[in-house]
Amino acid sequence: MAQTLHFLTSTTLILIFLSTTKSHSFSRKLSPESIGLKQEKLTHLHFYFHDIITSKNPTAIPVTKPGTNSSTLFGTIFIADDPLTAGPDINSKRIGNAQGMFASASQTDVEFLMVFNFVFTEGKYNGSTLSLLGHNAIFSGVREMSIVGGSRVFRFARGYAQARTHTIDLKTNNAIVEYNVYVFHY
Repeated sequence: MAQTLHFLTSTTLILIFLSTTKSHSFSRKLSPESIGLKQEKLTHLHFYFHDIITSKNPTAIPVTKPGTNSSTLFGTIFIADDPLTAGPDINSKRIGNAQGMFASASQTDVEFLMVFNFVFTEGKYNGSTLSLLGHNAIFSGVREMSIVGGSRVFRFARGYAQARTHTIDLKTNNAIVEYNVYVFHY
């Protein structure tokens, strides 16, 4: 054996080593078709988000106390599991929930950082989600936030959501918000 190795060049030894060693790479390039992705679609969703803060059964609760500027609730973080419905009435067809949090992020105005998953429970979207991230100046007319991902029907989702306050009760802070979501997905 030692005589046989004597005739092997260093290049040959390297090639033998490389051919017997497994790759330890954690990534590889794929074609979309190889994982079942077909043509990209654009979908428009329209629904209502019910944010109920003051109630016997609230759907959003503060988990921090406001900072020194209580007029904007600066520093307050809310955790929410808000109903999503097909119409503005809370008793209209339930299509899912908005689960996540929003935080008062402005010292001068009522503006929130929104981090939500829209979890759909109805029709062909049942079990699918969209992830929303963005700035929400709630007293502005139409607010636009990013759709940054999704699951199941909404895999590889990207797009935007437009929110418009349908009604708000300034005594209870309960609100109904109309959402129009435009999302590209496969």
